[in-house]
Amino acid sequence: MTRTGEETYVNRGVSDGEVTVTTEGLPSWLDPVVRAADTVQPEQLSRFLPPESGHGRQSAVLVLFGEGTQGPELLLMERAGSLRSHAGQPSFPGGALDPEDGDPATTGPLRAALREAEEETGLDPAGVQTFGVLPKLYIPVSSFVVTPVLAWWRTPSPVGAVDPAETARVFTVPVADLTDPANRATAIHPSGHRGPAFMVEGALVWGFTAGVIDRILHFAGWERSWDRTKQVPLDWRS
Repeated sequence: MTRTGEETYVNRGVSDGEVTVTTEGLPSWLDPVVRAADTVQPEQLSRFLPPESGHGRQSAVLVLFGEGTQGPELLLMERAGSLRSHAGQPSFPGGALDPEDGDPATTGPLRAALREAEEETGLDPAGVQTFGVLPKLYIPVSSFVVTPVLAWWRTPSPVGAVDPAETARVFTVPVADLTDPANRATAIHPSGHRGPAFMVEGALVWGFTAGVIDRILHFAGWERSWDRTKQVPLDWRS
């Protein structure tokens, strides 16, 4: 596909009058992420893909890149410890699609990602530019079919935990810290499942969120060699 500034992402997103996916005006350091989003295949991101039956609850997460005092960064949040699902786990802002979000195959994930980010972090969606959509992935434990929506924090706004019953904290992580080999490890779940993990900002980022970050770093060419034999339990802070 030839890049013309504003694009329609066939089968992965769309531009319309309300929600626009555009690459116009992005900082040049995001170019590798844009290229990766255009070419990456679902099986290159995860072995957990949506079931062919179509079952699963449609949802979306906002993978929001900003630029802070230490350079490029990502916005993350930590879920409240009292939640039934993924309690205390760092994650991207996001959640299930509502009927008013629209078609899950087109603009629905874009609207849901922005709406959920506003509800969870207080983020002002007006300052966010969506520039890409990754293939849908699957979280078997919760049966969520998740669309990662890539965005640029064009005009940063204050953020924080809007509802402490749902969100413990909201924080940003420099990409430099995510690529630092000292902050990387393999997380070992009690079930025996192994996956990438990041020890940043006093949090252990693992599971679906860490998997998406790991693949973005890899396909954007930002990944640095790290010790994959280094293991960390999920209770590493206790």
